[in-house]
Amino acid sequence: MQEFTLPGTAYLEAAAGALIKAAGNRKIWLFDAPMGAGKTTLIQAVCKALRLQGAFSSPTYSIVNEYHGPGGQAAYHMDLYRLKGLDEALDIGIEEYLYSGAYCFIEWPGLIEPLLPDGCFRIKMTIESDSERKILFL
Repeated sequence: MQEFTLPGTAYLEAAAGALIKAAGNRKIWLFDAPMGAGKTTLIQAVCKALRLQGAFSSPTYSIVNEYHGPGGQAAYHMDLYRLKGLDEALDIGIEEYLYSGAYCFIEWPGLIEPLLPDGCFRIKMTIESDSERKILFL
């Protein structure tokens, strides 16, 4: 397990770089954090660092946002908070996203735990203060 302290938003670029390096070739990233911890903000920084294009926003209501990058690279940003059960995840085609080979950045992944392949990149964020976050990843 590695740890990164994010003292404020000025360090998002550094945090994104550290996560990309630590993830290696893993494309499914799971974000475990309380509401308001900055999951979406961190994912936006990672997407920018990966040179993805799109209007990076929270997929709270759309459930899935799709972004594109160099060479036709795709990435999916999912917010599963509003889903009520595994059946709803299957209805949106979650397995197609997970096995697409594209980046999948997933907020609130607990619901789909039984569907996740081995080797996902897990990120846990905790709120240390109004501006500081601790990021643990493995």
